Amino acid sequence: MASCSIEDVLAKAEREEAEKLKGITVNKELDLEFDPGHLLAFDKNQIDNRDLKGIKREDFLRSLARDNTQLLINEIWKLPTERVEEVIVAKLPDPTTLLPRQKPAPKPKPPTKWEQFAKLKGIQKKKKTNLVWDEVHKEWRRRWGYKRAKDDTKEWLIEVPENADPNENQFAKRNKAKKERVAKNEYNRLKNVARAQKIKVPAMGLAPTPQQSKAELAQAVSVAKISTASVGKFQDSLPKEKKLKNTGKKRKFQPLIGDFSSEKQKQLDILKVMGSKKPRLDVTKAMNKQMREEDMESRQKNKKGFGKKGRRGNMSGKGKGKAGGKGKGPKGKGRKPPMKQGKR
Repeated sequence: MASCSIEDVLAKAEREEAEKLKGITVNKELDLEFDPGHLLAFDKNQIDNRDLKGIKREDFLRSLARDNTQLLINEIWKLPTERVEEVIVAKLPDPTTLLPRQKPAPKPKPPTKWEQFAKLKGIQKKKKTNLVWDEVHKEWRRRWGYKRAKDDTKEWLIEVPENADPNENQFAKRNKAKKERVAKNEYNRLKNVARAQKIKVPAMGLAPTPQQSKAELAQAVSVAKISTASVGKFQDSLPKEKKLKNTGKKRKFQPLIGDFSSEKQKQLDILKVMGSKKPRLDVTKAMNKQMREEDMESRQKNKKGFGKKGRRGNMSGKGKGKAGGKGKGPKGKGRKPPMKQGKR
């Protein structure tokens, strides 16, 4: 009895293990069609409707999906493979099934100026590691970003070059150079985007066109003039040079040191307006506005009345003088004579 029970237990365990780990061979009446490029498998075998409507519908669908997936994996293992970073990878072929798209495929981006130059000179892009050795801190640090290696912005002492002005602030000079580099990179990026979308680049001075017009040259000269410390105040004008229109007005500011009484009075006026409960009212402006509104209303009423009289007067009829054409009686009998004004 004990031996039989042990054999039964082992047989049951083997059956359970076999059910868990089914074989990789799957038998089908019709072979599946595969498209490894899209990882697709087409099963054309007929399905019995009784299995779909039965109680074990979920089990049937699960087993069907498992078998088809196993066949697809078997097909993938037939492809050439390679090892990438201790992982076996299969090289998928080009897909053969055309899948519909809602929108057209995106067009490739046009190359930038640097990409064109690199292709012309044969410069290949090299992948750099993210970590580099920092000699100052004696540790591995990031190449870019926060806590990067060789971070010159954290230096508290900068050596002044031999040809530089000893009174010049080297920290401010370094910050200014960095801002200029960032601005230049951003400008080049926007130029690449505009060139890709075929948009004219808005630029001050000469625009990047093969031939500049007279107006663009004049604008370039004007921009070069005002790009001085005196904003072009002491710059000589060219012969027969015309001044540009709509160049803007220079704002005028009050002097910092001068008449303090006027400034005091302005501040008091502002405080008076802010502290008063009643709003400040300009009587003259309010009266003029009221008079304009009354004039507009009277004009609109006159226009309406004039239109009605005009329609009545234009009506053609008999016996109404000249407006009606021919009258019934002799001249003068079709209307009353005008009243004579007598003396009082």
